[in-house]
Amino acid sequence: MKRVVIIGGKGKVGTYLVPMLVEMGYEVLNVSRGKSAPFLESSAWSKVQQVAIDRVAEEKNGSFGEKIAQLEPDIVIDMICFTLESLKQLTDALRGKVSHFLCCGSAWIHGQSTVVPYAEWQDCTPICDYGREKLKMAEYLEREYARTGFPGTIVHPGHIVGKGHMPVNPAGNKNPQVFEALMHGQTVYLPNFGLETLHHVHAEDVAQVFVKAILNPNASFGQGFHAAAPGAVTLQGYARQVASWFGKEAKLEFLPFEEWQAKNSPEDVAMTLDHIQHSPNASIEKARRLLGYEPRYTSLAAVREAVFSLIESGELK
Repeated sequence: MKRVVIIGGKGKVGTYLVPMLVEMGYEVLNVSRGKSAPFLESSAWSKVQQVAIDRVAEEKNGSFGEKIAQLEPDIVIDMICFTLESLKQLTDALRGKVSHFLCCGSAWIHGQSTVVPYAEWQDCTPICDYGREKLKMAEYLEREYARTGFPGTIVHPGHIVGKGHMPVNPAGNKNPQVFEALMHGQTVYLPNFGLETLHHVHAEDVAQVFVKAILNPNASFGQGFHAAAPGAVTLQGYARQVASWFGKEAKLEFLPFEEWQAKNSPEDVAMTLDHIQHSPNASIEKARRLLGYEPRYTSLAAVREAVFSLIESGELK
């Protein structure tokens, strides 16, 4: 029985990934700082060993990587690595001790698109610090496999959604009032012409990419893979579909960005600007071809599930 150590396994993706690994017969250890519960219940969690490690504190004294190595894993999955420095501390400690190391990247390694959908190697000109660090991580794992054979893989999700999570809405932010307005036939204002794109992915499908990479190590070492739905959606097309779920026709008005900005909070504006500047549209052909990835959810199906779960919980009215 192979031992898998997953760091940050109680988040959106880990909620699905950990039970998958348990059901496949792996011995699973979940490393986290606290004792929070996973987002979705599963009997599989009773078979998971919980290990409490404060990553921030341990990284400061340089011992985090060694503490993970001391768990004697065959496979390590890092869901919460955000900087190259953090990645190096971990991979240095695991070098020669694991058969596979996987971590979570981001579609934000790409900047503004030239051709869509873009492949993993195209338009790698990130426009934010978060994306720049994730790109450094991806390049490092590719280089280290070529240079030393370190068995690393990185997975780049789009906008992760699932039950209990507020999706990025058709205005490009997470203000619940956008969904509620569409449900009730009220006017929704969109920036520009609403033709920028979002690319959601169900958390279960992101978990699928990790599992497929583990099962196909020779195809995944030194590689990065997009984890996304089969197609991106435009803001206005997305809005029209959401309204249709409630028997409504979307009432949309389009405003130049400066006018739209004046109607919204600074927090919503910042998130929307981030999303429309990126307008993600990621190809999943590489993951399909090399790993056999086949997403269960379209972007809209993933969002629909999340929206109706939020109505049931009372977070959306």
